[in-house]
Amino acid sequence: MTQKDQDRLGKTLWAIADNLRGAMNADSFRDYMLSFLFLRYLSANYEESAKKELGSDYPKLSEDDGRTALAIWYEANAEDVSEFEKQMRRKVHYVIKPEHLWSNISELARIQSPDLLITLEEGFRYIENESFDNSFQGLFSEINLNSEKLGRTPTDRNKKLCTIIQKISEGIAEFSTDTDTLGDAYEYLIGQFAAGSGKKAGEFYTPQQISTILSKIVTLDSQDPSTGPKQKLDKVLDFACGSGSLLLNVRNQLKEQTKGAGTIGKIYGQENNITTYNLARMNMLLHGIKDTEFEIYHGDTLKNQWDILNEMNPSKKTEFDAIVANPPFSLRWEPNEAMGEDFRFKSYGLAPKSAADFAFLLHGFHFLSQEGTMAIILPHGVLFRGGQEDKIRTKLLKDNHIDTVIGLPANLFYSTGIPVCILVLKKCKKEDDVLFINASEHYVKGKRQNTLDKGNIKSIVETYQYRQETERYSRRVPMDEIERNGFNLNISRYVSTAEPEKQIKLEEVNAELVDIEKTIKAKTEEHNSYLKELGLKPI
Repeated sequence: MTQKDQDRLGKTLWAIADNLRGAMNADSFRDYMLSFLFLRYLSANYEESAKKELGSDYPKLSEDDGRTALAIWYEANAEDVSEFEKQMRRKVHYVIKPEHLWSNISELARIQSPDLLITLEEGFRYIENESFDNSFQGLFSEINLNSEKLGRTPTDRNKKLCTIIQKISEGIAEFSTDTDTLGDAYEYLIGQFAAGSGKKAGEFYTPQQISTILSKIVTLDSQDPSTGPKQKLDKVLDFACGSGSLLLNVRNQLKEQTKGAGTIGKIYGQENNITTYNLARMNMLLHGIKDTEFEIYHGDTLKNQWDILNEMNPSKKTEFDAIVANPPFSLRWEPNEAMGEDFRFKSYGLAPKSAADFAFLLHGFHFLSQEGTMAIILPHGVLFRGGQEDKIRTKLLKDNHIDTVIGLPANLFYSTGIPVCILVLKKCKKEDDVLFINASEHYVKGKRQNTLDKGNIKSIVETYQYRQETERYSRRVPMDEIERNGFNLNISRYVSTAEPEKQIKLEEVNAELVDIEKTIKAKTEEHNSYLKELGLKPI
């Protein structure tokens, strides 16, 4: 499918969502819409695999037959169903009953069946608890099909669901069902819902252009980025992964930069919001990533509730080749005394209660491998705030772990209009300077939100990759200069975007004024001669 068709599909689905949600807020409707799109993907993938598995035994139906082929096969081969489902679990890792397939659900919607609501609810529960051998429990836990937002009575809710599903089915009927197509449509909708949700969207979505910058940076060789991307990343982590878009972008950028040769061993994400956690898991599957190729954990990152990150034996510690993150900005948190001894913070100290920015940074940095790269989005305050943050920042600089500071323009995010920065950290850093990139004035202005175009992104990434110095844009700053500035990393101290004032040569200005004065005097005399001829009083 062409990019044009992918854009058209995304816009088609968004138009359906925008028209159908009525008084329901964008956040609430998002969960229904994306869940139905996910069911559509799972069903199409499952039916295609079943068709290959059953071969000539797969029933052929006429176009006007509202039944599903698998339902007919199940009915005719009841004694073989159990073995068939075992085989499907081995091959596609999940099972969907014929009555729960999108083709059946959409047919029930088309005929306005009163059984749609019950069938859909049963289908979601089955997929959650039995489809994936319990790997995906709670996947639809936040989808309340009996919510009064859908209607006051079960009949009203059934009718509303019939309309929504029928419109989705009609809208995507002409488009391909492959993973790239539906995955991209899912991403598009997440972005559109994020834009419509305002500040709440910052919890789960990083704008694609910023995500691309982080992804391109962490896939480059950490020791010498100028040599290009790594061919393999064993483990990739986003410890505040939201809908998983940033992790998927790392995967996409690695493939793009290596012309399809680059691979990732396994993707890891952590998310504290249950709804967003479910979105992330759906997003992974929609992009064709098998459940064995990723692990998304629901839990609090700051409390480090994930068992695989709590290994006390240093030799068994889980480490990541690439870490990306867009954690909540300046989140208030409650560090206790015991946290001061936490292996993530012990060497640096605890971030203040008023802002957990450095707590998130230190969490990720602890699990970064010696040859890895970490890129994290943070508010500008981390660059210059005093107190405990000053101590943490100073130690990171003295240990030579802060590689690059990138200042971005204001108003790029749905969640905030403030300008933010990207910090790039390494444990293997060989340069004894810090690269500052001041991209604050390089953007495309929008009515409500600014964006970065391909040129803006390319400038940032290539400046990082080749450690370029450009007047009023980037500069490599030696550590002794940073030390003289009290380890303050305020970008404008090192890279000012102000145009230098034009030097004024006083002698030339004086000569010019003398000439002007002579001209005025000559013209005045000429004018007075005309006045005299006319018998008027001279000036």
